[in-house]
Amino acid sequence: MTDWLTDNKLPIGPWAKAVVDWLTNNAYWVFDGISAVLDALIASILWLLQAPGPLTAVVIATALAWVVRRKLSFAGFVAASLLLIINQGYWEETTETLSLVIAAATVCMLIGVPLGVAAAHRPRLYAAMRPVLDLMQTIPTFVYLIPALILFGLGMVPGLIATVIFAIPAPIRLTQLGVSSTPRQLIEAGEAFGATKSQLLWKVELPYALPQIMAGLTQTIMLSLSMVVIAALVGADGLGVPTLRALNTVNIARGFEVGIAIVLVAIVLDRFFRKDENGGKTQ
Repeated sequence: MTDWLTDNKLPIGPWAKAVVDWLTNNAYWVFDGISAVLDALIASILWLLQAPGPLTAVVIATALAWVVRRKLSFAGFVAASLLLIINQGYWEETTETLSLVIAAATVCMLIGVPLGVAAAHRPRLYAAMRPVLDLMQTIPTFVYLIPALILFGLGMVPGLIATVIFAIPAPIRLTQLGVSSTPRQLIEAGEAFGATKSQLLWKVELPYALPQIMAGLTQTIMLSLSMVVIAALVGADGLGVPTLRALNTVNIARGFEVGIAIVLVAIVLDRFFRKDENGGKTQ
């Protein structure tokens, strides 16, 4: 019986290859267009990060930290973290990683929040989406990295695509959770005042779900940062490149330096966007 099953296996691999080959031959212009748009997005973000210069960027980031949190300890931590990254010689790689993370988070939120809202209003849609979201988070990254590499070529774009596929379930799930958990009393109060469905969404459901949506954003950022090494495998610049070099040469010192840089970036971004349990911003 086992031999028969092995000899008559379903051609799943050839089917997948046939789909990718068809897309490559017939829809290459779509992927070229997507690649051009995403390249422009990443390049624009990278220019904004690198144009001021390292020290000026540190001053701007520190000022933003003070404006966002009104806490000297957080502003000082941001300044110390970025100065340490500059001191270790990883500023350029850090800005490249930040451009990839910001671009991935932007794409994920632009797509994930509307899908989460639609899923909250249509339980059948969410039931159909759930196994797809599970698949996107559990399938090994290298499986869809290969077709992404074939369709988009080497560079930042396939790394961004892989990052989006891995991270986008978080904003979809958390937005759906936040919107669907809006108390019925609030909905009924809005309806009693004559609010339309659009007004209920923008003035009742989304404000109530905002903490969950922000949690989805921070989760997206953390998941995107966890993909920097994977993205480096397909030619994406950033902190993943020195990480791979340290791994290939068994360079403990460089690996530790890059790891510290990634951790500092993660902590800074997390503190910028996280909200505490009481709905206020983390101190």
